[in-house]
Amino acid sequence: MLFSWILLLVLYLPFQVALNPMAGIDLASIRVVILVIFLVWLGKGLKDKKIYIPLNFQTGGVITFLFFVSFSAFFARNVDWSIRKLAFIFSIFPIYFVVSEVVNDTEKLRKSIMGLVISGTLAASLGIAQFFAQFFIGVDALYRFWSSYVAIPFLGKTFSQAVLAHPSWLVDVSGHTYFRAISLFPDPHMFAFFLGLLLPLAMALFFKDRKTGWLFCAGIILLAELLTFSRGGYLGLVGGALALFFIFQSKVGNKYKIVIFLSIIAMVSILVVPSPISSRFFSSFNLEEGSNVGRLVMWSEAAKNILIHPFCGVGVGNFSLAVDPLATYREPIYAHNTYLDIAVEDGLPAALAWLGIIVFSLIVFFKKAKQEVLFFGAAISLIVFSIHSLTETGLYSPVVLTLFLMICAFSNNQEKNEKVS
Repeated sequence: MLFSWILLLVLYLPFQVALNPMAGIDLASIRVVILVIFLVWLGKGLKDKKIYIPLNFQTGGVITFLFFVSFSAFFARNVDWSIRKLAFIFSIFPIYFVVSEVVNDTEKLRKSIMGLVISGTLAASLGIAQFFAQFFIGVDALYRFWSSYVAIPFLGKTFSQAVLAHPSWLVDVSGHTYFRAISLFPDPHMFAFFLGLLLPLAMALFFKDRKTGWLFCAGIILLAELLTFSRGGYLGLVGGALALFFIFQSKVGNKYKIVIFLSIIAMVSILVVPSPISSRFFSSFNLEEGSNVGRLVMWSEAAKNILIHPFCGVGVGNFSLAVDPLATYREPIYAHNTYLDIAVEDGLPAALAWLGIIVFSLIVFFKKAKQEVLFFGAAISLIVFSIHSLTETGLYSPVVLTLFLMICAFSNNQEKNEKVS
């Protein structure tokens, strides 16, 4: 039963609607779904007197991270903000433990990834349709429609107002304004995080099943990622491609090396051949560009506060107050770097624990990649995510964090069987 619920969860993941339990509070419904699944899993384990928790470095990293994030709240200027962030984190992280036990063999792993890729392809298709609609009805009309009829049910009334107050939906490229692909996500950056995690999984399914349908899904996901105009997403793809070429090509058969090589050539061509996409990509290296200047300022602010509060941080959810004491809760003041965001708010030990989750999961995927190509795809997913995290923070996106934790939990796949044997 629980595995069926996991499959429903992955299909619902990019389409989750927002709940409004009280005025001024929006709640991503995926958080409620995860807690329900976790409580059922916990109740079943208590009934059977057997709760499986993988005792390894990844799980150690998860528990350490949660401890230091919670500990940082004692040093927060605004404890209420910390409590809200902690409520979010502790409503998502349980999925790691559930998936670690429930997705316990290769076939379940394959079905889980299939569900993720299918739902991701549908979300990507919606993002592509949304992007191209602007060429038929105009940017302004599309913006009004998306903000009035799409944002509120999927983001919530309060959150959608905050998103629209600080919009990142539009981008100016070479004098032309485009409505970036966002699908049902609050902004193109979170959509790019989501797609970047899924693209290698789609390719892995293609290598495993040898069905062109999965290659088609990968193409749709890649196109949607490109249309987000997220430079962090582009850098993540480049990093994943380099890892694919220099690290993993020796781990796949010769029949797949041609596909990998052609895929890399195609992606590099898209980013290099003159176009709005390549212009956006190369602007990543322009230190005088407005958003790049803003990132450098935030990195500097984060570094200064880390030096002052290296161990405990300024308190989870409180970095914006360290920068601007008059900031509001929804004001988008953050370090634009996942590792700096965690270090400045929760302390360097929490940032090291976060890195540990990624590194130890990668080590396991490296070991298992020769036996199962799906682990190969999961490893590339984490590499893409890790590099994208240098310029953005996906930690507080319920969809992105859920997907990230599920992929990390996949590293525990078959572990029970291996121990028994």
